[in-house]
Amino acid sequence: FNTNFESAPETHRESEVRLKAHSYELQESNVNLRLTLVDTVGYGDQINKEDSFKAIVDYIDAQFEAYLQEELKIQRNLSTYHDSRIHVCLYFITPSGHGLKSIDLVCMKKLDQKVNIIPIIAKADTINKTELAKFKAKILNELKTNGVSIYQFPTEDETVADVNREMNNNLPFAVVGSNEFVKVGTKNVRARQYPWGVVQVENENHCDFKHLREMLIRTNMEDLRDQTQLKHYELYRKDRLKQMGFSESDTNGSSSFAETYTLRRESHLKSLQGREEEMRQKFVLRVKEKEAELKEAERELHSRFDKLKASVAEERRNVE
Repeated sequence: FNTNFESAPETHRESEVRLKAHSYELQESNVNLRLTLVDTVGYGDQINKEDSFKAIVDYIDAQFEAYLQEELKIQRNLSTYHDSRIHVCLYFITPSGHGLKSIDLVCMKKLDQKVNIIPIIAKADTINKTELAKFKAKILNELKTNGVSIYQFPTEDETVADVNREMNNNLPFAVVGSNEFVKVGTKNVRARQYPWGVVQVENENHCDFKHLREMLIRTNMEDLRDQTQLKHYELYRKDRLKQMGFSESDTNGSSSFAETYTLRRESHLKSLQGREEEMRQKFVLRVKEKEAELKEAERELHSRFDKLKASVAEERRNVE
């Protein structure tokens, strides 16, 4: 979480929307994570905003297409393939207090079947808590009225059900950003300094940034990826295969493509289970080897202690 994600600022004079990707290699507790952030440079800056969403939709589809082409290869290796599909869209909303703009509703409606959308109120320190609560309720009502689907944190898993249910009730998240550090007490924290006080980015009482980070990176990262694979990518894949001439079942009575896919999926799951069992066996073996090393070290320590004890006793007899 201490990785610097800052990038060069962009102008607001773009003639069209373009997407700019930044990749980062993160490591925490020996776990490596390749995180790619994609900026929508120039989004909403044009006078004619009618097609502002098109570049975003095309980019998402391009990543789906690259994954599909890899999947359709005779010799494929998806385990080592760099998955560049977009797993979540953080849609920032202007804190106007008057609801969503037309461009927000149109864009999110175009994206909700292609990516997991999490709406976020930006610059949340510009409105008070009472206004913020009303603004959140207004946003959710407008999304529901216009049939826009946003990502809901899963509540099926009992281990995370309570916190996810609470976070679902807290949507859309209201966040504050800052590139500066301010000394609060004895710590330097990322915050915004005002004449009337300090707004801390990671203070839960000030904004929802910490909740958002926990939900994305720690609690629901795998579910976001699963939703991309099982819902959004499958929709794209189904449409593309139909365009290629595949159908759910052919007229000759042979196996349908769906059945073939199911068989391959079951085979893949069995392969994963086999690899999981192999990893478990390797882990058990490593544990046993480590235990043997520790026991051997313990025996050596006892042996050295006995030798030292005998040496001390010998010296004592010589002195006497």
